[in-house]
Amino acid sequence: MGYKTETIVAASSTLVRAARRSKHLTQARLAELTGIDQASVSHHERGRDAAYSTVDRLLAGAGHRLYAAPTRRDDAASAAEAIREYLRAKDADRALRALLQLNDNLTAEHGLVRGILGLTEPEPTGDLMWDAAIAALVAWRLNQENIPLPGWVNNPERALTEPIVFRVDPADPAPERDDVPNEFAERGVLAWADTFASV
Repeated sequence: MGYKTETIVAASSTLVRAARRSKHLTQARLAELTGIDQASVSHHERGRDAAYSTVDRLLAGAGHRLYAAPTRRDDAASAAEAIREYLRAKDADRALRALLQLNDNLTAEHGLVRGILGLTEPEPTGDLMWDAAIAALVAWRLNQENIPLPGWVNNPERALTEPIVFRVDPADPAPERDDVPNEFAERGVLAWADTFASV
C-alpha cells in the first residue's frame, strides 16, 4: 500500500511554499538561488511536480533539508493548510477535526518522528486564534517528550494579545486556568486539556 501521487505532490508543494516563506523569499529569488526558473517554482507550489530532485533543490535553496520520517501522518503544516481551507469555507467543525487529527498524529508518534511532525512552520490560517492553537498544540505535545521546540511555535505572531476561549461547543463553559495546558495559556488560547484527549 503506498501513497497516492496527489498526496505526495500536495505535501511537497506545502513544504516548499512554507520553507520559502519562512525565509521571506519570493518565488523569483528562490528560482535565482536554485537555478530553477520562476515558472517552475510556481508550478511546483501549485502542486504540479513532486520529483524528489526538484523538491530537494527548492528546499535547499530556502535553507532547508528534506528528511524522510517513518510515518504516514500529516504534519502541522498540512493540518494548518486544511484548517485554512475549512475556515475559508466557513466550516469550523471540520477545522476543529483537522486540529484534533493533528493532536492524534502528534500523540501517536514519539521522539524524533513527533518532532518532525511539528518542524515545518505552517502558513497562517487567516485566523490568529487558530494559528495560536496550532502553535500551542505542537509546543504542548513536543514538551511532553522534552523535544526541542521549533522556533516558529514561539513567534509572537502565533500568540493572542487577549485570551480567547477555544470552544468546541458554544455551550461549553470557559475553562479554569488549571484546566488549560500552559502552552495554550501562554499563547492566549483558553482550551480545555480534555478537548485533546483522544477517543
